[in-house]
Amino acid sequence: MAMRGLFKRKVTSLILQTRRDSQSGASSSSIANEEEGLKGPQVVYENTYQLAPKDSQKFPTKKAEDIMKNVFLTHLLDSKYNSDTCKNLTTQITETVKTQVKAELGNNNRFKVVVLVMIGANFGQGARVASRCLWYPQYDRFAQYEYHNESLFAVGIVYGVYYE
Repeated sequence: MAMRGLFKRKVTSLILQTRRDSQSGASSSSIANEEEGLKGPQVVYENTYQLAPKDSQKFPTKKAEDIMKNVFLTHLLDSKYNSDTCKNLTTQITETVKTQVKAELGNNNRFKVVVLVMIGANFGQGARVASRCLWYPQYDRFAQYEYHNESLFAVGIVYGVYYE
């Protein structure tokens, strides 16, 4: 019985609040936006229907290779393989390469940048790294770089996949 009375009071207070808001000209969506910290109307983007990159917006594979080479040399030049440190080093190198490649592309790019970095112990064994991707070869590109020293090897791949 007490629950029914509580529910009835809540519904009544909501109805009264809605009436007050409608009389003051405020809508429930604007109240929700103010509660979430959003101010002003939301921006709605329309499609550009641009299906191909402009000639000046091709993915810079050579620059991506140079970026990977510089990052690999700065992080791995005198490094010894340790599974614990290489785990953190892999994520650090991946994020560094991704941010530098995105900075090279600029703000108005339509490329999704995917970076893969693998670091392993170098005991003289062979290793093959393969990845597969569904893409449009006319617009999508990739760059790769390999690094070796006495105790470790590293392979980095940067994919630049164009999306509409």
